[in-house]
Amino acid sequence: MARKRLRFAAVAVICLIVGAAVGFWAHRPRDDAGAGPLSTVDIGFAQDMSVHHEQAVLLARTLPADAGPQIRGVAERIVLAQTAEIAQLRGWLQLFDLPLSTDQPMHWMGHEHGGHGAPMPGLASTAEITQLAGLHSTAAEVVFLQLMIRHHRGGVAMAQTAFNTGSAPAVTRAALEMVNEQGNEIGEMTALLTARQGQPLPFP
Repeated sequence: MARKRLRFAAVAVICLIVGAAVGFWAHRPRDDAGAGPLSTVDIGFAQDMSVHHEQAVLLARTLPADAGPQIRGVAERIVLAQTAEIAQLRGWLQLFDLPLSTDQPMHWMGHEHGGHGAPMPGLASTAEITQLAGLHSTAAEVVFLQLMIRHHRGGVAMAQTAFNTGSAPAVTRAALEMVNEQGNEIGEMTALLTARQGQPLPFP
């Protein structure tokens, strides 16, 4: 029953965010129409962060059912928040008939941020996700927290760059919210990991 309520809440939040995104852009002054409503950074961030978020949702849903309620609660909050943000980011892209993904990920971050074909920061490998799926109880909790902390650190790096170099106000606002939200979750998950005698994974 709780899962059904969570799914219903997620759908409701997504609908509200997509509607808000469409409403914002539909009524936005077009005095910058010559340059386009979204910059290269805005577009790249929306495309790549959508993909990055998809893996966070996958990690949260891969967490085994016998994980403790505290960790399951963290995972469910991440699914809810990041599913809604995916809808927001892709809503902007769809509004301007832009592709939802790119064959040149991370170009928008630039050389100094590891862009131009570099892998997205913080992503888990297929082997790591498979490992998580095969674990149980506390062992699964530790690996989940390790992977998600590293994933969030990558997401914060991407969102911080978008906030600093993006041009569309709605995009930079969303990026700042992600920095704050995921930064808070990193703190929470680090405390949970320490309580389980775990250590965060290295993050370049």
